[in-house]
Amino acid sequence: MSGELILVVDDEPNIIELAQLYLEREGFRVISASDGKEALEAVEGYHPALMVLDLMLPEIDGLEVCRTLRGNKDPVAILMLTARDEDIDKILGLELGADDYLTKPFNPRELVARVKAVLRRGGGQNLDPEGEPLQIEDLRIDPLRREVQVGGQLVEIRTQEFDLLYVLARHRGIVLSRDQLLNLAWGYDYFGSTRTVDVHIGLLRKKLVGSRVRIETVTKVGYKLVPLV
Repeated sequence: MSGELILVVDDEPNIIELAQLYLEREGFRVISASDGKEALEAVEGYHPALMVLDLMLPEIDGLEVCRTLRGNKDPVAILMLTARDEDIDKILGLELGADDYLTKPFNPRELVARVKAVLRRGGGQNLDPEGEPLQIEDLRIDPLRREVQVGGQLVEIRTQEFDLLYVLARHRGIVLSRDQLLNLAWGYDYFGSTRTVDVHIGLLRKKLVGSRVRIETVTKVGYKLVPLV
């Protein structure tokens, strides 16, 4: 993980300087951009492992940058910076493809922890070492290929959605709290609000429409994956 290239995109020079200082202390290489147009050019030219992307940018805003990259199937991980916690519904709820979010003002140590967590997730740290596919009714999850099929048809699924679904499937029928899901699917040192679990659950439910399994909400407790009866 150390030495990977991080792109920091923000129109506030002090934010870039702060992020660069703490990321470089951890061994990351850092480049920067001050608007959305520069960000897209930097991704194309340098292929960073992760981009720290501000939501509000001149030229092209962060949402449009995210939409463009995901539309082009670019694999760069995206950690979105937002001014308000409510913006998570825009970032994740609209399925634009951000991997995580952090609200301004932020603790730079938390930024570093989030960057590490997102990059670590890409390495598949939550996978079953045996790599055996899981089959629940018509839902098949292959941890080594990181593929999900419903009724024999591949489902397009992003990294964090896969990790969350895999955790639910391995604990099928068992209610897991939001904190447990953050621990198991995001990583023990994840700093995020449990609201991100709710948003990702909503995304997964859309992708499981038509299948013979469902994600049930257990009020005031959490979620569980169960077959339809």
